[in-house]
Amino acid sequence: MDVSVILPEECISHIISNTSPRDACRSSMVSPHFKSAADSDYVWESFLPTDYQQIISNLVSPSSSLSSLSKKDLYLHLCHNPILINNGTMSFSLEKESGKKCYMVGARGLTVVWGETPAYWIWPSLPESRFSEVCELNYVWWLNVKGTIDTKILSPNTTYAVYFVFSSAKSNHGLQTRPIELSVHFEGSEGPQRRRVFLNPPEDMPRLTPDRGDGWSEIDMGGFFNENGDDGTVVSTLFDFDQFNIKRGFIVEGIEFRPRNG
Repeated sequence: MDVSVILPEECISHIISNTSPRDACRSSMVSPHFKSAADSDYVWESFLPTDYQQIISNLVSPSSSLSSLSKKDLYLHLCHNPILINNGTMSFSLEKESGKKCYMVGARGLTVVWGETPAYWIWPSLPESRFSEVCELNYVWWLNVKGTIDTKILSPNTTYAVYFVFSSAKSNHGLQTRPIELSVHFEGSEGPQRRRVFLNPPEDMPRLTPDRGDGWSEIDMGGFFNENGDDGTVVSTLFDFDQFNIKRGFIVEGIEFRPRNG
């Protein structure tokens, strides 16, 4: 028996809205009646974050085209096209499978020690970056880059991974001879766990910087569980305090927070 003949479209939409974006897409192939229900704004509004309108209102360049999209098209747009918010210092997107929030804090939103000293860091614009400026390491002994994010803007009950997003400049030094330290922890917590990795591993070591497919590489800095989305701050740091090892030649795009898969 064809349930689409028995149930009105509104009932089918309500049922599908309690599944997942993937299930909704599959349901749309069952029949024309199911497609109409599965593609409805009612269904896809339920997959968007409850505060998506507030987030979009913080766009650097407000776009009327977003407001004209159907809720399904808006969802898919946010999955594939990160939008710039917070005066261009942060980007927002959605994880396609779940609809959970992803944020990247761009270089201008990070705390970069000596970042405003041209002898140590410069701020070029690169066409492959989503941000108007990135941060290129020119010359330092002590390396300290920190990003923070408020947990209340993230998806609750979600395990997040934190990624340092960067690329290597044509000329680099000190990135193969000594690992840098990474840490991710809640502000105020004691004894953050630290990882030691090479930004540019020697040839006899496996590479820990997979290509993202967008011209940048990333390193997994660690992760955390955002239980209820309560007020709190997560601190992510990349540092090396060896004053005898000169470092130069990598470009920081940002630090990304996105749901961990698997």
